[in-house]
Parts: sequence; C-alpha cells; structure tokens
Amino acid sequence: MVAKVKKTLERKIYYRIKRAKVSTFIPSDFADFSDRDQVLRVLRKLIQKNIIIRVGQGVYTRARISLITKKPVPEQNLRTIAVIALKKSGVTVLPAHYEREYNKGKTTQVPTGIVIGVNKRVNKKIGFNGRFVKYEKVSNR
Repeated sequence: MVAKVKKTLERKIYYRIKRAKVSTFIPSDFADFSDRDQVLRVLRKLIQKNIIIRVGQGVYTRARISLITKKPVPEQNLRTIAVIALKKSGVTVLPAHYEREYNKGKTTQVPTGIVIGVNKRVNKKIGFNGRFVKYEKVSNR
C-alpha cells in the first residue's frame, strides 16, 4: 500500500511525479522546488513508500506493485526509461547497429532493445532487478 504524503516539499514532488506524462525523472526535474540535497532526501522517502524506484544513479521512475511478487516494479520497460533519462541528460539517442540492420532488412534477427545507440560516452548504469542497459557509440550518419 502507498503511505500518506504529509510534508509540503514531499507533497509537491509527489504530485509532480503522479501528474507527469513521462514516468522517468532526474533530480534536476525538481530543482525549482528546492536544493539538490532536500530533493534527494524526499526522493529517498518516496522510494521507501513504494511510489518511485531508483533505476540508476540519479534516475528514478514511477512504480507499480507487481501482481505476482507484490513488490514495486517500474511502470515502463527498461529501454523507454533509459531513453528518457539519457535525453534529459543531454545525450542523443540513435539506432544501434542491430536496429539499423533489422530496419534495412539485412537481418531477420529482432533486436532486444537493451542496447541503445548514443552519440557520446555514457557512464550511467541504468537497470532493474539485475538487467542493465548497454550503450553503443554510434556516429550521426
């Protein structure tokens, strides 16, 4: 069950998370409310209340309770979460090698979607439950 949200900063962040069209957030999304330390403190409280999940350093996503395990899981798939987080961080997302080959019809092997093409080096480790996104540096051809 989701616990009640009482405090004002916590309430503001909670309602922004609930009303947002995208379900992935980085701390700078809440910079207009308060400084980084207070925002991170509130995000940790929301994790404890199963409202959000931390899927990487500085990357959070809305949670829903799994019907099978009764534990919080991300609302969206891992690829979508990673793409949104990378775009918010200023990284250009491009089709990876296998995606380009599949789209050109050169292979029938369907890409898993866990490899994301990026335009520059990325250190963010984004994942959930032991499954992590991989990055492939791709030129803008």
